[in-house]
Amino acid sequence: MNSSHDQAQIAVVTGGSSGIGYAIADRLLQAGYRVAFFSHQEDRVAAATATLAGRHGSERVLSEAVDLRDAEAVRRFFMRVDTEWAAPSVLVCNAGHSPKRNGGRVPVEHVDLAEWQEVLAVNLTGALLCCKCALPGMVARSSGRIIFIGSLAGRTMPRIAGSAYAASKSALLGLSRSIVSEYSRFGITANTVAPGRIATDMAGPTDSPANREALARIPVARLGLPEDIAHVVLFLVAPEASFINGAVIDVNGGEFTAP
Repeated sequence: MNSSHDQAQIAVVTGGSSGIGYAIADRLLQAGYRVAFFSHQEDRVAAATATLAGRHGSERVLSEAVDLRDAEAVRRFFMRVDTEWAAPSVLVCNAGHSPKRNGGRVPVEHVDLAEWQEVLAVNLTGALLCCKCALPGMVARSSGRIIFIGSLAGRTMPRIAGSAYAASKSALLGLSRSIVSEYSRFGITANTVAPGRIATDMAGPTDSPANREALARIPVARLGLPEDIAHVVLFLVAPEASFINGAVIDVNGGEFTAP
């Protein structure tokens, strides 16, 4: 078991093998954290692990291919983190699933029920499972930071995302408020970062019609970068952010307020 100082520097990041999650893991490692991350694709996990371990040291990176829909697999991963390192003081629920058909959203009346349940299982129930695993350790040490990666689609009229994705990201705000009401007295905060259009694999090619339309709406005239989100996460997990609780931080270049 590590010292209390080391325990305070352990973070778990879901969906950490690519895109926003990878940028968050990399930024936390740069800041001195030990980072445990998982994703469901073994090849991506292996590639991300090799890069991060090469950059920051293999002793500071722990990873595994885990399906967020498998509650027992999620529990085993957190047990592994606790056994090999210690219980994490930071949890970043980033993993997300946003299915498209022919590159576009599916109207509500045509939403497939199985697809709806799969999206909520990953984006919402998966986040709950991780919180259930992380919270006891945070309560025991009387401190913790939980960060949900939401979405502009969960904040305002969804323009590109489907109804299942928008609903799941909106629901994260309710989960965050529940944690605030129940766990703040233990020194635990829960906040949500809501990205706008970010240049990732999920968003597709930067020159796609959807991204060109988004670019025209964004006042700063660029798509976001994964690093834009990672910097906000790093701030929210810092001791200086202890009075920020239950907040939603919009990171969208001004699109949220654009007409």
